[in-house]
Amino acid sequence: MKIRLTLLAVATAALAGCATYPAPLQGGYAELTPHAAATGEQAGMPVRWGGQIIQVEPQQNRTCFQMLGVQLDATGRPMRSSDRFDGRFLACRDGFYDPAIFQPGREVTFTGHIDGYEDRTIGEYDYRLPRMSADVVYLWGVRERVDVIERPAPWPWWGWW
Repeated sequence: MKIRLTLLAVATAALAGCATYPAPLQGGYAELTPHAAATGEQAGMPVRWGGQIIQVEPQQNRTCFQMLGVQLDATGRPMRSSDRFDGRFLACRDGFYDPAIFQPGREVTFTGHIDGYEDRTIGEYDYRLPRMSADVVYLWGVRERVDVIERPAPWPWWGWW
């Protein structure tokens, strides 16, 4: 009986370790980058995209986020050290999202579907942005830089005292 309970506890812990995405970000989504979506007609496709905020645009009944798409890690968070940028995109959601909280450079992950495209000018370059109708706006906490200092083992470098 104890063996069964132990095996049940181990199996439950192992399955809990598989659920890596936070609950609001879980689900099945297309493996499509914003750059790939901008080159074709993918309207209606369910996607999970994330990245860094470039600009927040509060409008009358919704807020749109202009984002720099970044590859997501196993938890759905934009990768910190990624050199792979997946293009820009717009994510719009009903309601007001305060630009003082959603500041440029913050990391956000969205889930939703592609509902169209917008042409924008970035510098002097015309850029086609896929626009996502977001169901979930998941703002990640600010990452702190931590310096780890390692000391050598006590002996023989420090002596016996």
